[in-house]
Amino acid sequence: MIEQEELSNTTIKKRASSKVMRLKRMGSFHQSRLSFMRVLLRRLKRENWHFDRPTFDINKKGVGVATYRAIGPKRTYTLVAFAHDLPAELRSDRVIAEAWDATFTLFDGTPTQVDIDRLSQNVPLQEAGRISEKEICLSRANRSVRLFEYVTECLSKGEQPDISEIEKVGYLMRTTAVYGSAKFGACDRNNWAQREEFSGSFQPELLSVWLIRTFAIDMVEHMAKVRDDKNAVRLSPDIRRRFGVGNSTGLGMAPFLINHPALIHAWINARETAIATVRGIKKADRNEIDQFKSLIARASLNANTWHTDHAYQQKKIECLRKDFIKVTNILENNILEQPYPWNGLINWCEENLGFEGQEQVASLILEPYGERIDDLALQMCVDESNSFRIQGKQHVKSLRQDLSNLYDWAKAIDFNNKKANARVWYVSEEKLEPRLGERHEEPIEPYEQPLAPGRDVKLLMHDLENWSDDEVVAAFLMKHPEHRHIVRRVQLVSDKQYAEIQDNTISSKMLPIDLLRCKLSFFGATKFDPRSDRWVRITMYQGAPFPDELATLDPDDLAYPPLSIS
Repeated sequence: MIEQEELSNTTIKKRASSKVMRLKRMGSFHQSRLSFMRVLLRRLKRENWHFDRPTFDINKKGVGVATYRAIGPKRTYTLVAFAHDLPAELRSDRVIAEAWDATFTLFDGTPTQVDIDRLSQNVPLQEAGRISEKEICLSRANRSVRLFEYVTECLSKGEQPDISEIEKVGYLMRTTAVYGSAKFGACDRNNWAQREEFSGSFQPELLSVWLIRTFAIDMVEHMAKVRDDKNAVRLSPDIRRRFGVGNSTGLGMAPFLINHPALIHAWINARETAIATVRGIKKADRNEIDQFKSLIARASLNANTWHTDHAYQQKKIECLRKDFIKVTNILENNILEQPYPWNGLINWCEENLGFEGQEQVASLILEPYGERIDDLALQMCVDESNSFRIQGKQHVKSLRQDLSNLYDWAKAIDFNNKKANARVWYVSEEKLEPRLGERHEEPIEPYEQPLAPGRDVKLLMHDLENWSDDEVVAAFLMKHPEHRHIVRRVQLVSDKQYAEIQDNTISSKMLPIDLLRCKLSFFGATKFDPRSDRWVRITMYQGAPFPDELATLDPDDLAYPPLSIS
């Protein structure tokens, strides 16, 4: 550990990839100022976007259409929402479901009645329908039946729902898919990727989800009024904000971190740069310390209201709750009064807390310093449209050096061991979505996807052993074309320290939920609730302002629950 008195002449380095890029740590990441939902809301507020609801044609059975417009300095986007009367027996979070409580599309502009009529014939069908280049996203959602009914009943009686009942679930509706990037006929990403409001990752999808949240509230208030028009009331603003949007995410998303190494480096490099920047601050003033202490208390409250039935996550949450007690106690010992307080706190956390606690504190120390780090969000995107060509002129010596620098971790894995080589990533024929099978139990190896960089690197290293340093990669690949994909990958990430997960992605012990958790934390998700080791429910935008509040409320201040609700 660097002694505090040495730091006056020392730049705090980013954490090593060997520490950060392990699945147990990545699977403990928390949302931060750089998470994409928060980046989106800051932009909408800064640019003074305004919002309205041109259409709310929903009948007494809760069936119909509503539209929600986001009107910016240059462009307008409209969420077109279709509400359905879904029989209980058809309600499912499975991607193979064929009916939902609500279906949506994000329209580029303001739709005409002709557009809405066209969409009404396609959007409710989801994959079985087709949308057009006028639509950017396609999505669907189901109600949380028990909570939706409870809130409807409370409001219909003129009562506000109990906040403790809300926190058990956190959302009235949960999305089961949010599609974009030209799927099912939607607008090609190239047509909107250069728009300022969508700079960054997944911005149109997250705009859709934020507007879906408003639709869910409008629906529950509408159904309460249908039940008792005379006595029904609307949700109070403070309680309303405690509803987010749920999401069910499974294996289809898990390979993303492996398939997009340059993008993942951009995400994690920005986060690690932000953490190092704050650790390099020599002195924290009283306002910054007080803000951080308040955030610790609020994040602790968030952990106390985080529920899951999954044993793996239960254990992590219990550890996190205990870690908050430890952090609260060390703050009382004035650790933040010392020189380089945030560096001292992070070092203390690494010695005393679990991964959940360490990564929670790493995110929280960023909160007082938006003016120093928020611009890093501009670095969290990568142009992946131009394919990376293999550099055939590279010498074998240089390739070996890259392998040594980037993949030293793989050398310790014995892929001849069945447990280390237990899994196969493949694409299902029925849904064309990623799946994970057991190599030694199912005849699926011929369909394996290249999602095991560690194993493929070891095979490459083995075949390079008899090649001299001065030979070129092109000659090697002429002899061994089976290594083209991994050589290309090594060259692509050679200058990107956070591009590669430094773990075995086909091990019997690998938990796909760690991959999901990492990605979803960058979205800004909270309260991860694994339903198995292969799919997870999350909450998005819980606590965030609604469109009618964005001009007067700070979305960053609302990222964690208030200590009390009036």
